[in-house]
Amino acid sequence: MNPHLNQLQPYPFEKLKQLFSGITPNPAYTPISLGIGEPKHPTPAFIKQALADNLTGLATYPTTAGSDALRTTIAGWLERRYGLLHIDPATQVLPVNGSREALFALAQTVIDPASDALVMCPNPFYQIYEGAAYLAGATPYFVNSDPARNFAPDYASVPDDVWQRVRLLYLCTPGNPTGSVMTLDDWKLLFDLSDKYGFVIAADECYSEIYFKPEAPLGSLQAAALLGRGDFPRLIAFTSLSKRSNVPGMRSGFVAGDAAILKQFLLYRTYQGGAMSPSVQSASIAAWNDEQHVVENRAKYRDKFTRVTPLLQQVLDVALPDAGFYLWARVDQHADITDVEFARRLYAEYNVTVLPGSYLAREACGINPGRNRIRMALVAEVDECLDAALRIVAFTGTL
Repeated sequence: MNPHLNQLQPYPFEKLKQLFSGITPNPAYTPISLGIGEPKHPTPAFIKQALADNLTGLATYPTTAGSDALRTTIAGWLERRYGLLHIDPATQVLPVNGSREALFALAQTVIDPASDALVMCPNPFYQIYEGAAYLAGATPYFVNSDPARNFAPDYASVPDDVWQRVRLLYLCTPGNPTGSVMTLDDWKLLFDLSDKYGFVIAADECYSEIYFKPEAPLGSLQAAALLGRGDFPRLIAFTSLSKRSNVPGMRSGFVAGDAAILKQFLLYRTYQGGAMSPSVQSASIAAWNDEQHVVENRAKYRDKFTRVTPLLQQVLDVALPDAGFYLWARVDQHADITDVEFARRLYAEYNVTVLPGSYLAREACGINPGRNRIRMALVAEVDECLDAALRIVAFTGTL
């Protein structure tokens, strides 16, 4: 067996299952889960219809590169969304089966396992980054998020001898779980470091279309173009339809950026078997070409966060994030209680599931930056999220 499999930790939701083992939640309350970031808004009817209308695609083998029509559609969306002058659909775009599998696979493409490589990750983080590093024969290196810097990792504090070993840097903007968005200055620092040390940047942007300010979050390709890096050297952006269009089960996304890296990534994926179904490609074209359903979806999230956040601010240290659909709350300001105990008791007493923040992070520099925080995914309809918030308020009052 691959010895690197032994380095993988249980997924956060497996830890949560173990935490709740043997607990019978209070039957006076119906169950509400804020634990998993799975979109619960209805899938737009036109996307389902586009999928149903193209089932003949099931009779043909798809190409790994996807259809010209899909790549051209994605390139057009990138140009509209980020104000880019030109994206080459033939060389700078590749469809993928959701951002998760592509985030994992990129590490296998760009890392030489004999190079004593480091893979830099934000902390807290999406656990795929860590698993991708280990299974590529590398070692993850975690940079803690800093609440004083809007939860941005302090990359400037990383020592030179660490940067010299970094081959791949994962980041998430808007962030999971913090919701923070990188600024143009943040990007300039990372691009300068990438130029100096030669590492690849993997920008996970799957939450980019859920935001609360009038202006949309800055994207990595957009930042590169603004800084005169129109060929996107050593930069790959990852985007998905799952959150944007409420189709997590469709497994549709794309990667875009450095054409030289994407050429090698296509070679890897041709062997891996990462081709998207032609039927899903047709539905994806319909989704990327429509913005009205995205505007409506974003409005629902804005309504939820506007109503839920003030309720929780009565009892928790929590703020409206820049973007995304998570609230990242500190829970220990009123009582000596850990994030794990908070989640366990909330489930037992009020039948509400939240995810302990320490499950989403690792100890780095003597700190687990998720400790004494919880992540709440406001993915259900507004009434259910409000009910959960009221229960959390009641529960916190008992501490």
